[in-house]
Amino acid sequence: MIPQSFKDILSNSENAGMYQSIALLIFIVLFTGLAVYVFTRSKKHYDEEAAAPLNNDDIEI
Repeated sequence: MIPQSFKDILSNSENAGMYQSIALLIFIVLFTGLAVYVFTRSKKHYDEEAAAPLNNDDIEI
């Protein structure tokens, strides 16, 4: 039988639980890292980015 998806491949593997645990750990680490990165940025950075569309100094019409 030819596997049709990753679900078929992983469900027939003897290490399926380990693969799922590793995938969950990778997701948690990346999500936590992204959240830390976003919340540790200075408010000044976000204020500058929020005001960027309003700054028309660089655009010549």
